[in-house]
Amino acid sequence: MTSTGSGIDSSTSAYADFNGLSVTLRDGVLSVTLNRPESLNSLTEEMLRGVADTIEQAAADPRVKVVRLGGAGRGFSSGAAISEEDQASGANSAPRTIIDEANRAVRAIAALPHPVVAVVQGPAAGVGASLALACDVVLACDAAFFMLAFTKIGLMPDGGASALVAAAVGRIRAMRMALLAERISAVDALQWGLVTAVYPAEGFDYEVDKILARLAAGPSVALAKTKDAINAATLTELEAAFDRERRGQSVLLRSRDFAEGATAFQQRRAPNFTD
Repeated sequence: MTSTGSGIDSSTSAYADFNGLSVTLRDGVLSVTLNRPESLNSLTEEMLRGVADTIEQAAADPRVKVVRLGGAGRGFSSGAAISEEDQASGANSAPRTIIDEANRAVRAIAALPHPVVAVVQGPAAGVGASLALACDVVLACDAAFFMLAFTKIGLMPDGGASALVAAAVGRIRAMRMALLAERISAVDALQWGLVTAVYPAEGFDYEVDKILARLAAGPSVALAKTKDAINAATLTELEAAFDRERRGQSVLLRSRDFAEGATAFQQRRAPNFTD
């Protein structure tokens, strides 16, 4: 594969890596890997843009039959890049820009006329959980967990999570995840209907590969029509959720509670919210 670090190599129509994102195409499976394992794949603006660009390109690529979205190392994604380490490395971006790129990535996943499989071997938190739960098939290792961690830093769920989670598990469980910001284990996530399947760590990769191969060999048009019909029936609020979340988050990002929450997160202490 050709890697330019900035997008698509137009001379070969190859998929290119972005900073923090690795992309390969083999046997009909387009693998998009969040690749910042030192930060549990915390998401930067460029990574989210890369996910959106890659999946949008895949929609017109006849070689692609299924997309695998996963994370390098021991986690899927810890969410947006806001830690002290991210700030020191220059990896963090303006929060509003990250929201816009996350919405674009989730929209691309939902619109793609191919199945997208999330491979979650560890934490999927914050907007990382939004990305994973936007996928059509969510495969989790038994060590994985999901967490809408936004209220821990004085924010609200974004990346379409308010619609994606409620569509999967219903209002009360969605409220529990969003308001209490609890870790939801892979076993509980399966019971709730948040994920497709859970496998032991020792056989996880094998089971993932079996499902990817099955989808890649499946009837592409039938799969596309099926995905479109189910999304149309269940994600009716997704676009409205993007707008509500962005407006709400814009207010919260200016609040004292967010400033305190972000500082407390960086200092690894409990926040003292006052708003």
